[in-house]
Amino acid sequence: MMRLISGGLIGLLLWSSCQRSHKVPKHNPYFSLTDTSEIRVANSIWKDILSDGVYTVTRESSTEAPFTNEYHDFKGVGNYHCAACGNLLFLSAQKYDSGTGWPSFWQPAQSNRLLFRRDFSDREERIEVRCRRCNGHLGHLFYDGPVPTRQRYCMNSLALKFIK
Repeated sequence: MMRLISGGLIGLLLWSSCQRSHKVPKHNPYFSLTDTSEIRVANSIWKDILSDGVYTVTRESSTEAPFTNEYHDFKGVGNYHCAACGNLLFLSAQKYDSGTGWPSFWQPAQSNRLLFRRDFSDREERIEVRCRRCNGHLGHLFYDGPVPTRQRYCMNSLALKFIK
């Protein structure tokens, strides 16, 4: 019995030390579901308060792999907010399956919640979509979506936070 208990404690200590080796994000004082004022924060501060994945996508304009992300086939009813600052971006009623492997929306909740800029990073011109509140990278806009808008807001799941 004592061997079982000590073995369990050793296992718990090993598991605990492994968990501490991964960066745990701190409290994010900029995350708000109601504040829409623009915020400008140094990337060094974002790095301390966001998870590694959210930081890499929103601050370094990375793209997550298709079909492996949290929301590509998610069907919950609610709202999609910026994972970095909480800005309302999309409604679940605007989400559709584009077959691309990323969550796609045919229109934003409100167009004034987004910023758009020309992006030449992938050897072709694209339209980058950013959060107007925190200037975080969200994904790209394409014009091959469904009617009535023909738009496809192809977003990174890591840039989104779904709230029921």
